[in-house]
Amino acid sequence: MSGIAEGRVVIVTGAARGIGRGHALEFARQGAKVVVNDLGAEVDGTGSSGAAAEVVAEIEAMGGEAIVNGEDVADFDGARRLVEAAVERFGDLHVLVNNAGILRDRMLFNMSAEEWDAVVRVHLGGTFAPLRHAAAYWREQAKAGRPVDARIINTTSSSGIYGNPGQGNYGAAKAGIAGLTVIAARELERYGVTVNAIAPTALTRMTDGIIPGDADADPDDVAPLVVWLGSAESRGVTGRVFNVRAGRISVAEGWHAGPEVDKGSRWDPAELGAVIPALVDKAAPNALTNGKIPGREASGS
Repeated sequence: MSGIAEGRVVIVTGAARGIGRGHALEFARQGAKVVVNDLGAEVDGTGSSGAAAEVVAEIEAMGGEAIVNGEDVADFDGARRLVEAAVERFGDLHVLVNNAGILRDRMLFNMSAEEWDAVVRVHLGGTFAPLRHAAAYWREQAKAGRPVDARIINTTSSSGIYGNPGQGNYGAAKAGIAGLTVIAARELERYGVTVNAIAPTALTRMTDGIIPGDADADPDDVAPLVVWLGSAESRGVTGRVFNVRAGRISVAEGWHAGPEVDKGSRWDPAELGAVIPALVDKAAPNALTNGKIPGREASGS
């Protein structure tokens, strides 16, 4: 098998179903060797299944190479073992796709501490831990004088970068992932590693009942962008977040300083009543959940 990912070794977390499954299969079609990582849990993180083995079987049936990995990516040592498994089995690592996640949706006034902790642990912790160990591996390679052309692709969400009621735990974790992406890109660029993120929209077990049930949200449609970001062709792109839904791709533009006023000295709180509302009026409104700014032509996902 050959393609734009030929010869690259790729880890995809949460790869047994949905978007992650699509990533794993497309990387294999494009010539990559794939580590299919998944606990096999249900949407809320409980239970287990053998779905990851089914993905590996599909890859092998098309002539590709893949292995199953059942490590908990939110466990620091488990994430280290995941990276080590890829290197031990395939001799190297070129791409890490952080995709694993769970949902425990609840309005904030009804959310339990356990529901908060579980979601933040899997999404944010489960992105940091593999990223950290992969980054350490590539840094060692670079310091040893070996060429590194590596990629990290994280998974954020419109809930995190634009906001969605009922998903305070999920959205906070996903916003953290977007911020982590930008920071990691700046830290790792010197070692030959790019770091980007996607905010996908697709019909999966996790989004059932959240997004409209139309055909314009196939989870497999997300994979082409991720595979390209994981290829050698993408080396000039880093620190970016991409909205992706079906054939639509847009760049999410992050927080930036807007309208400003400078008194030149400390403000008296009583003065700000005539200042802050005027600043807010000049500023662009927050984007809607679909990424579009009210009253402006913009694309989003």
